[in-house]
Parts: sequence; structure tokens; C-alpha cells
Amino acid sequence: MKKEEKAKNQTEKQEAASEKAEATENVNAQADSTEAAGEKDAEDSPEATEKAEEPEETPEQKIAALEKENADLKDQLLRRAADFENYRKRMLQEKQDAYDYGNTNLLKDLLDSLDNFDRTIEAAATATDVKSIADGVSMVSKNLVSMLENKYNLTGYGAVGDEFDPDIHEAIGMQEGDVEKEQLAAVYLKGYKLKDRVIRHAKVMVVKPKA
Repeated sequence: MKKEEKAKNQTEKQEAASEKAEATENVNAQADSTEAAGEKDAEDSPEATEKAEEPEETPEQKIAALEKENADLKDQLLRRAADFENYRKRMLQEKQDAYDYGNTNLLKDLLDSLDNFDRTIEAAATATDVKSIADGVSMVSKNLVSMLENKYNLTGYGAVGDEFDPDIHEAIGMQEGDVEKEQLAAVYLKGYKLKDRVIRHAKVMVVKPKA
């Protein structure tokens, strides 16, 4: 009886081991099938097909591509250099034009005063009244000064009795007098300012307090 039970147990163990081995084989077979399917899908994908079909560049092709890139860069550099040279020349020309013709508007305005002076001179040739000639010259001078002051911010300065200022006056002589501060005794040449900058100092005689 014991021999039969022992044989029966051994048989059951063999059957269990056989079933376990069969199950393991099924799992391995299924995994192999899935991996094979994945590899096949990857091989059949457009990216894989394109990658497989794209040939690798030869050394000669790589050298040709680099030479073309180098030529393109040189061409761009030459174009930039040419553009910069043209810009530099244009700036120099504009600067020279500004220097040569910067006073065009002023000279045009001065032409009217010159024409008026010419008319005054022509009238003086046949005039019998000296006062009328003087009045004509005075009128032309006033118009000229007014134009320079209002349009170009040019102002004259320097009058007898003004306080002496060495920054704007040039003393060509000095004398003592009954004054409290140094002041102008005479103006030999008026000074002029362009806006707030002195462009010509007034030449003056200065009177100073007595020692």
C-alpha cells in the first residue's frame, strides 16, 4: 500500500514539473513573438526605411560641402566689407558737403543785404542829399543786424559804460577815472556772440578806479 502511494506522489510531482515547464515555454515563446513583431515594425517604419536608404557621405562629398560653405562665408565677408566701405565714403562725402555748403542759407540771406548796398551805392552816385544816403545805409545795416539776430542768434555787445568783463572784452588800453568798478570807456570794435558763445571779443578801452 505504501509503495502505491509513493508511486502516486512521484507521478503527481512529475506531472506538476511538466506543466510548469510547459508554461515557461509558452511565456518565452510569447515574449520572442512580441520582440520579433517589434523589430519587424521598426524595420518597416518610414524613419528606418529612410535611414536605411540614405547613403553615408563619402570623404570627397564632405570636403566639397566644406569648401562650398567656406566660399559662401568668404562671399558674405566681402559683401559686408564692400557695404562698410561704401558707407564710409558716403559719410565722408556728407561731411565734406556739410563743410562746403553748410553756410548756404546764411549766404542766401546775406544776398538781400548785398543787393540793398549795391542800390544804395548806385543812388549815391547821383544823389545830392548826403543825409538820404546815410539813412539808406543805416536802414540796410539795421535790416542785416535784425536778420542775423532773429534767424541766426547772432548778437552784438559792447557799449560805453558797460562793466568790464575779461571773459568777453579784450582791453587794449586802461586809464584811471572817477568810477567804482572797471568799465568801458570806449568801444573800438564790437563783440559778437553766437547764442551763448563768444565768437569775437569786443576790443575796448577800460577805465578803472583811481588808486
